[in-house]
Amino acid sequence: MGRIIASVTLENVHDRDKKIRLDALVDTGASHMVLPAEWKDRLGHLEEIRTVEMETATQRTEKASICGPVRLQIEGFDPIFTEVAFVEMVPEHGEYEPLLGYIPLEQSQAAVDMLGHRLVFVKRLDLK
Repeated sequence: MGRIIASVTLENVHDRDKKIRLDALVDTGASHMVLPAEWKDRLGHLEEIRTVEMETATQRTEKASICGPVRLQIEGFDPIFTEVAFVEMVPEHGEYEPLLGYIPLEQSQAAVDMLGHRLVFVKRLDLK
């Protein structure tokens, strides 16, 4: 199985000058757009909506700060308004690996094409 990386732009809804452009690992096992807590200031002041516990792939529990609203745009898809989860991360080789989870993927009408290792547009949202 390959890795799918998506280019994402995040903007603070209340301060459009505060934005981040990044490459994120598409992770359908993650719920939110997950960023390192160290990047929180890059988006300026965001309201902390709640603190949650998240479980990692190694079954560790991490506290996450859910903040928003942010404008999120996956390259090639329409922008959406959503929340971001900030989590303490350890950089690998000096770099963090943000995760693009299933909630912003579904909101963006993006589906994972496992054969082509890419994101594809979904024509219709589910009502069922």
